[in-house]
Amino acid sequence: MIHAARRSARFVRCLSTETASSPSPDPSHLPPQPRPQARQQPRSSLTPRKAEPASSSSSTSSTISSNSSTPLRLPRDFGRNQLLSVPNSTRALLEEIVATFKSPIRYAFAYGSGVFEQEGSSLVKDKKPMLDFIFAVSHPEHWHSINLAQNPSHYALHARVLGSDFVGRVQNWGPAAVWFNPFVPVCDVNIKYGVISVDNLCTDLLTWNSLYVAGRMHKPLRIIKDDARVRLTQQVNLTSAIRTALLTLPETFDERQLFERITALSYLGDPRMALPFENRSKISNIVNAQTLQFRELYHRLVVGLPGVEWAEGSNVIKQDASPQTRASHLRKLPSELRNRIDVRFAVKAGIPSKESDEA
Repeated sequence: MIHAARRSARFVRCLSTETASSPSPDPSHLPPQPRPQARQQPRSSLTPRKAEPASSSSSTSSTISSNSSTPLRLPRDFGRNQLLSVPNSTRALLEEIVATFKSPIRYAFAYGSGVFEQEGSSLVKDKKPMLDFIFAVSHPEHWHSINLAQNPSHYALHARVLGSDFVGRVQNWGPAAVWFNPFVPVCDVNIKYGVISVDNLCTDLLTWNSLYVAGRMHKPLRIIKDDARVRLTQQVNLTSAIRTALLTLPETFDERQLFERITALSYLGDPRMALPFENRSKISNIVNAQTLQFRELYHRLVVGLPGVEWAEGSNVIKQDASPQTRASHLRKLPSELRNRIDVRFAVKAGIPSKESDEA
């Protein structure tokens, strides 16, 4: 009986399997099919990522597209020290100039004596200083292609003839990766603007691989178009400038010494400073006329560092100059600066190498 029952069960299962596979299935009982995903067009210089809307200092958070799929979000007050004020007439003029460009700009700032006063610049009353800008864009070649069509007169003849591919290759040739168009008349003033990719700008702010734009951003500037990723890396850049300056200053010093030491970072090694016609008082002229802007830019960051005391309303700063604190500052310097320090001391006799010290 048992064997007969097992044979009957196998026979039933066989019939059930054949019956289930033979008729066509009822569509109403099938699970929903996944929707086919649209094929993503590969990005190139001609098909840039869709630009995010410009962030505002009054918005709840700043959002940008980065290399990851998750957008970067920052608290509303993050980096507020970077938002320096200028007279309303200057602000309106800077915004009007940037608005004339049809090419998409993700981050833009203006700097120099045309934006913030410098001692000695007001001596030439009849001559307006040139306004200096930096535009950070997603895809430089695509940006130059649009800008060449709109503003061909901004470019030299050879750049107009050879086109945006040539401009993009030349821009990426040097470590600074910036293309400048100088002496451009816009809105009844002369401007000079440099174009750099957002990726290269953020790399320079974090690593100081060229310090070309990062050094300019150590000094007061006016942000015209903001970007959360740049704001975050700029905060790191400012903190790195403070740490570098602290390593060269004594235990007690004043704010003027700090600001001059930070300002000097971008001029160290600059061959123009060795020329006889270059203003030897350039650094002190900048700091003297822009002390309030320097204080707004750096005070919150300085007091946030361990071992540093800077009372509100005082110009005297004290720091912990112990070897442990200085070693902490040294470890957190930008990677390119640390590498150069390692190379410099590696050739000095009597100084052990980093590998032997770590061992």
